[in-house]
Amino acid sequence: QLQLVESGEGSVQPGGTLRLSCVAPGGTVAYYAIAWFRQVPGKEREAIACVSINGQRTNYSDSVQGRFTITKINARNAVYLQMNNLKSSDTGRYYCAASSIGCSYPMDFWGKGIQVTISP
Repeated sequence: QLQLVESGEGSVQPGGTLRLSCVAPGGTVAYYAIAWFRQVPGKEREAIACVSINGQRTNYSDSVQGRFTITKINARNAVYLQMNNLKSSDTGRYYCAASSIGCSYPMDFWGKGIQVTISP
């Protein structure tokens, strides 16, 4: 089992920034592809960013491309999601997840999620 813990939740105005963190207490993120998902009430959970196991490849959903950056820092055993130019449509619950195979495969482990709210 890999425990994942998200932090950085908050409420900001449109155009603002937030950085979310995902750490793995007792585990090692270096062995996993790590993804961030977002879920809005009434909608399916959406994969928005993923970093490969070796940290060299990243991919993003169209909705966040150019505004969000995912980074894996093995020395800190953490993955970060830098979110810039936030929009009201970015409001939702954000989950960190890990796959032992890769970004294109089902996630094996999930965090509990944190709330991000973008409002004037």
